[in-house]
Amino acid sequence: MEIQEPIRQYILENFMYSDNAAELSDGLSLIDSGIMDSTGVLELVGFIEETFEIKIEDTELVPENFDSVQRITDFIQRKLG
Repeated sequence: MEIQEPIRQYILENFMYSDNAAELSDGLSLIDSGIMDSTGVLELVGFIEETFEIKIEDTELVPENFDSVQRITDFIQRKLG
């Protein structure tokens, strides 16, 4: 299952209002760069839960899991086993 591209596209379209994937590198901090705030993280969580059919616990809502496309991808891969 492709994980990285749907995440990238969602962030580009909903937070950066772009469709240019080159604008969003895998390691870019989404929070430090101002692309996403805490409300944005919650919106992204809803998208992830629906798209990948997983449940994200409150204790998992930490920057280590949601601060970049790469971290989000790694987190989802761990959740999916």
